[in-house]
Amino acid sequence: MSVLALHAVSRDHGAGAGLVHALSEVNLTVAAGEFVAVMGPSGSGKSTLLALAGGLDTPTSGQVVVEGADLGALGGAGRSALRRRSLGYVFQDLNLIPCLTAAENVMLPRELDGARARRARGEAHNALREVGIADLADRYPDEMSGGQQQRVAIARALVGDRRLLLADEPTGALDSHTGEDVMRVLRGRCDAGAACLMVTHESRHAAWADRVVFLRDGRVVDATPGRPGPETLLEDAR
Repeated sequence: MSVLALHAVSRDHGAGAGLVHALSEVNLTVAAGEFVAVMGPSGSGKSTLLALAGGLDTPTSGQVVVEGADLGALGGAGRSALRRRSLGYVFQDLNLIPCLTAAENVMLPRELDGARARRARGEAHNALREVGIADLADRYPDEMSGGQQQRVAIARALVGDRRLLLADEPTGALDSHTGEDVMRVLRGRCDAGAACLMVTHESRHAAWADRVVFLRDGRVVDATPGRPGPETLLEDAR
């Protein structure tokens, strides 16, 4: 069963001489339990694809469906509710709230969705423990390193019952060892039934995925089935 489906999705920016086709006629599905990585050069449309999949932007044409719901038909409030309940998003620029501790940042989506504070805090601590920083629960973002902040952002995406995980370069600020730990966590969530769509430029991280999709100039130009090794991905990306 597809958790995420994009049907002939295009996204244009600007008009006239300044018109940019960020995405053009993209078709993509991600099933429950499937881990899909997206690769491509800078400006190929990878982050735009994630923003559309997460309902943070709307397509110029085409349809984005998450768990059977057409995001375009939901309206802003409906898309926000879906994100709180079913969707975890790791932003490339993290988007942590400076005046909240790590635990408070992670528990916020659950509280906004109506979870009681005690339950939300417990779930937040479990998510922080999952990414290896339970001891930083009471620290504020400016008291943490960039890599620690990134793990807080990943914990926030994992908290609660997330059916769809969207991750934009989730290991960008992490050392290689911690990056592999994070990939193991994401892979584990997929193996437990979640769907994951991850943008990455790291072939060794894409090798954790079941399928790799290559974008260029806003179009899907190739897809690698199965779980290839890093050497295969490097060759395909050239």
